[in-house]
Amino acid sequence: MVRRKNQRGLTLIELIVAFTILMMLSAMAVPMARYKVRREREKQLRIALDDIRRAIDKYKDDADQGKLGQQKLDGMGYPESLEILVEGVKMSGQVDTKKKYLRRIPRDPFTNSAEWGLRSMQDDPKSTSWGGQNVFDVYSKTTARAPDGTPYSEW
Repeated sequence: MVRRKNQRGLTLIELIVAFTILMMLSAMAVPMARYKVRREREKQLRIALDDIRRAIDKYKDDADQGKLGQQKLDGMGYPESLEILVEGVKMSGQVDTKKKYLRRIPRDPFTNSAEWGLRSMQDDPKSTSWGGQNVFDVYSKTTARAPDGTPYSEW
């Protein structure tokens, strides 16, 4: 076949080169997108942990100041569960008012659930089982690790 001067189009080699370049660019973009998603989850995890821990600390402060009335002795002024922070606690000296420390329990971005690992004041700091006395700290139940190798459960 003879090619005419006014015919336009791409040869097979030109198509192969174009697709190869396109594949290389997309192969570079996928890891970047995964990295961005992971960083966003890490950011959400830090925010959720900070919100819960701040609510636990406010509860503890109110309990220490006697604003929450009589507390359990083994509770050491910490809440019995995370649900108490959402449901609210009756303030001492007030009949119908409840103080709420959280609007809702945040979701763990790695496990996509509102279920967190709990530690009581009496538990070991690295413990993965909860003693049940009180809620002193929370951690993520994911087994994933951060890029630096630390488990997200230790954040």
